[in-house]
Amino acid sequence: MHMADALLSPTVGTIMWAGSMATIGYSSRKLKENIDNKTIPLMGVMGAFIFAAMMINFTIPGTGSSGHIAGGILLTVMLGPYAAFLVLASVLVVQALFFADGGLLALGCNIWNMGFYPCFLGYPLIYKPIAGDGTSARRISMAAILSVVITLQLGAFSVVLETLFSGKSELPFGTFVLLMQPIHLAIGFVEGIITAGIISYAKKVRPEIIESSNFLRPLDAGISLKNIMVTFVILAVVTGGALSWFASTHPDGLEWSIKKVTGKTELAEQTNGVASLFKDIQEKTAFLPDYNFKPSAKEESKANEAPAWPGIEAGTSVAGIVGGAIVLMFILLIGLGIRLFKKQ
Repeated sequence: MHMADALLSPTVGTIMWAGSMATIGYSSRKLKENIDNKTIPLMGVMGAFIFAAMMINFTIPGTGSSGHIAGGILLTVMLGPYAAFLVLASVLVVQALFFADGGLLALGCNIWNMGFYPCFLGYPLIYKPIAGDGTSARRISMAAILSVVITLQLGAFSVVLETLFSGKSELPFGTFVLLMQPIHLAIGFVEGIITAGIISYAKKVRPEIIESSNFLRPLDAGISLKNIMVTFVILAVVTGGALSWFASTHPDGLEWSIKKVTGKTELAEQTNGVASLFKDIQEKTAFLPDYNFKPSAKEESKANEAPAWPGIEAGTSVAGIVGGAIVLMFILLIGLGIRLFKKQ
């Protein structure tokens, strides 16, 4: 559900940037109250895993569409809302800057649509009341599925509203919303099942993590997170380095909806103004656009003449591993910065 810059007006993009940055600042201040040396590496490892998991689009049968997990509820259950929002924002920044996944003008929208709703609405208002004390695996599964489905619906509806307020007449409100909501309902159901499974695993292996995030308190000094962090590091490497080869090639829910309305998966790019400036910046920073090596002029010409070979792309593996490492380091720096301000 990564929005492209072509879907937005500069005004809407700027407003959403402001809202997301304000929430990042608020989350940083709140996290400063209970961050510790164990929370920081856990944030980094979970961020690397979510980055890799987002690379895997799964097919929605019978639709010609696909989806990927957003990870907001999973991160919030594991880390608490403030750390989760910062981690998800970090993942989206890395994706936009270095892999051209989502526009830079649209970055504020993407952070808000995929981060705000699960972290600050879905988790406290849906997941926690249903999951209760977390002793029932059935209640955890119900809570995960419902909270993911509802918050993804809110995010999808926000995309429709943002295009409406941007004046994108190519995407009429009624038609667009009737396509966006059902397809993201299916995507949310799949993500909910995945989320429930991972939460159940974490609760069995290290229940203190779930309890710590639930009560927004630091982990006890004697608790070791080594095993669970090693597990998520391995999952991140395997997912980004190998499983990403088998991602669905169908357009994701947003692209599919746009194609159903306009006949194309993307709207025409804006050629001047703020959007053009952001595009120029992104072209310079994205060293692995679309999670692959940049093609040479000769390779681009061949690609236009014949369909690409559907085999394993080395660039995808490099993008998955390098991207996960960048997210990990980026989050560690953020966490250490918050710790430094806390000491001062």
